[in-house]
Amino acid sequence: MADSSVPPSEAPPAGHAPQVIALVDDDRNILTTVSIGLQAEGFITRVYSDGVAALKALLENAPDLAVCDIKMPSMDGLQLLQKLREKSALPVIFLTSKDEEPDEALGLALGADDYITKPFSQRLLVARIRAILRRSELARSDAASDAGAEPSEELARGRLVMDPARHQVTWQGEPVALTVTEFLLLEALAARPGVIKNRNQLMDAAYSDDVFVDDRTIDSHIKRLRRKFRAVDPQFSAIETLYGAGYSYTDA
Repeated sequence: MADSSVPPSEAPPAGHAPQVIALVDDDRNILTTVSIGLQAEGFITRVYSDGVAALKALLENAPDLAVCDIKMPSMDGLQLLQKLREKSALPVIFLTSKDEEPDEALGLALGADDYITKPFSQRLLVARIRAILRRSELARSDAASDAGAEPSEELARGRLVMDPARHQVTWQGEPVALTVTEFLLLEALAARPGVIKNRNQLMDAAYSDDVFVDDRTIDSHIKRLRRKFRAVDPQFSAIETLYGAGYSYTDA
């Protein structure tokens, strides 16, 4: 259950459907401070100080995005994310400390969408949340959900088929579940097969202008993409690394 020690969020403005952010951290001070700050930005917050309870809640009543600390007792953030990714592509932002670089890389490899290093500003957190939510909304905006909608335009490149409206990806006819960030990175590469995209270009494709990430973040997402496709096809090699230059998609 949500932690009742944190103030509940205020009622949303009339006619506006606020987005729900789940906060998972065993530090109650952080939960309270971040929750109040996000409520002031118009979000509804649900807070959890225990990873086990949070996982159950995230699967049973999914929010729009989760902000999760890595270091927690019982079930830490990495374990939570690993179990969550077995059943859900819910966007997740990790909170990490400066001395947790290996955990950051592992979190991205497991499927986190982003990470923020403590101490962090509320403004930065809100910017990251809004950027990921914008991408998530774009991925979910399926015009075909309306009765009279026309079929969405698919992107077909060799054995790869991507449906942006439905956020669906298949390789050789087999589905591949991707996070929003992974989907956008793959789409940027597959849109122009054979063209080398450097890390800055991939950052621009997957992140908004007010969000800054380093090269390691992009590299970790690419590794995660390859791992997911190789689970379907062990011979997958369509995403090539051009050392010193960037990445390209070659299965045209």
